[in-house]
Amino acid sequence: MEITIEAVETPALTKAHLADLLFEQIGLNKRESKDMVEAFFDLIVKRLVDGEDVKISGFGNFQIRTKAARPGRNPRTGEAIPIGPRRVATFHASAKLKEQISGSIPAEPDQVEWNLGGEA
Repeated sequence: MEITIEAVETPALTKAHLADLLFEQIGLNKRESKDMVEAFFDLIVKRLVDGEDVKISGFGNFQIRTKAARPGRNPRTGEAIPIGPRRVATFHASAKLKEQISGSIPAEPDQVEWNLGGEA
C-alpha cells in the first residue's frame, strides 16, 4: 500500500494532514484516522519518556540522550548561568532515508530542470 502526498498547503506535514490522508486514501472514517495518528505519536512519546529508543525501519531512530550540567552564558548580558542536567530527544536518519534524500538532489547544477508555471 502506498500513500501519496500531493500538494501540502502548509510548509509542514501536520498530524491533521496525516489524518486526512488516512481518511482519503485508506478509507478510515475521520475519527478513526485522527485517533490512529494520535495513538501512533502517543506511543512514540511514551517510549521516549520511559527512556526507550524508538526505531522505525527505513526511517530512523529516536533516542533519549542525557546531557550533563554545564556552565552557560546569557548572550544578552554576558552573565554566567548554570545549565542543569537534562534529557533531550535526538533523531538519526536511517541509511535508506539518507540515500533517498541525497538522491533527490541532482549532482550537477546544470541538470536542474526549471518550470515557472508555463507549458513544459
